[in-house]
Amino acid sequence: MASHRRPKQPSRARVTVLTAAAATAVALSAQVSAHAAPAKPSTDEVKAQIDKLTQDQEQASEVYDGAKERADQLRQQAAQLQDQVARGQDQMTQLEVGLSAVAGEQYRSGGIDQSVALMLSADPANYLQQASSADQITATEAETLKSLKDQQRRLDQEKQEAADVLAQLDRSTQTLNDAKSQVQQKLQQSRTLLNSLSAADRAAVVGDRASRSDARYDLGSLPQPGGYAGAAVAAAMSRRGDAYVWGATGPTTFDCSGLMQWAYAQAGVSIPRTSQEQATIGTGVTLAEAQPGDLVIFFNDQHHVGMYIGNGLVVHAPKTGDVVKVMPADTLTISTIRRV
Repeated sequence: MASHRRPKQPSRARVTVLTAAAATAVALSAQVSAHAAPAKPSTDEVKAQIDKLTQDQEQASEVYDGAKERADQLRQQAAQLQDQVARGQDQMTQLEVGLSAVAGEQYRSGGIDQSVALMLSADPANYLQQASSADQITATEAETLKSLKDQQRRLDQEKQEAADVLAQLDRSTQTLNDAKSQVQQKLQQSRTLLNSLSAADRAAVVGDRASRSDARYDLGSLPQPGGYAGAAVAAAMSRRGDAYVWGATGPTTFDCSGLMQWAYAQAGVSIPRTSQEQATIGTGVTLAEAQPGDLVIFFNDQHHVGMYIGNGLVVHAPKTGDVVKVMPADTLTISTIRRV
C-alpha cells in the first residue's frame, strides 16, 4: 500500500527569507521605475506649454504695469506731501521766532508777561483756554497763537498723510517686485523648454521672423480716419516691426497696453496704462461697429489689447519674442471694444 505523507511545510526561517526577497524585488522594481527617464514631450506639447507660459507672463506684465503706475503716482504724491511738511515746518519756525522776539522785548523792558510765557511753554495748545479764563491775553497775542496752533494741526495732518502714502508705496513696491519676479520666472521656464528642443523643433515652435510678419494682409485699402483716432492709428502703425518688451511704453519697444498708451499720447490724448484700465474708458461698441482707433480688449481677464485699424484688423504688440504687427481682430477672444 502506498504511503501518503503530508508535504513538508517550509520552515519559519525560509518563509522570512522568501518574503524579504520578494519585498526587495518590489523595491528594486519601484526604484527602476522612479529613475526611468520621463517620456519626452512632443513638439506640440512644448508649444502648448510655452503658449500657456506666455499668457501667464503677459498677465503678470499687466499686473507689473499697474503696480508701477501706482508706485510712480504714490512716489510723486509722497514728494509733494514732504514738500508741504517742510514748508509747514518753516512757517511754524517763523511763528515761534516771532513769539520769541516778543518774549525778548518784554524781558528787556522788565520781565516776560505771563501770557507770553504761556505761549512759549511746552504745551501751547492749552494756552488759549488758560489765558482766556485768566483774562491774560491781548488780541494780537491770541491771533499769533491761533496761527501757531492751526499751523501745528495742519503740519501733523500732512505728516500723517505723508506716512500713509509712504506705507502704500511700500505695499505697491512689493506688488511690483512680485509681478516682476513672476514675469522673469515665466520667461525662464519658456527658455528652458525651448532649449530642451532640437534646433529644428525650436524653429517649428517659435517660427522664423518672416512667419511673424503681417505682409500677407492688404494694408493699402485701410480706411484713413481723421482726428485724434486717426493720429493714434498712424502712430501705432508706424511702430510695426518694433520688439515687444514687457513693461515698455516706447518709443521703440512696447508691451500691448504700452503701445496703446504711447500711440494715443502722440495724438494728444491720455489713456490709462494697463489693458484692464483701458477696458473701462470711453464707450463700448461691437466688432461690427468698430472704427479705426477703437481699443480691442482680449480674453476674459482683459490682459491683452490691440487697436482696431479697419477691415477687421488690429495692430498690437503680441508677446515676448515677437514684434508689433497686424492680425485679424477675431483671432483672439474679444472681451470688449472701447471707443476712446
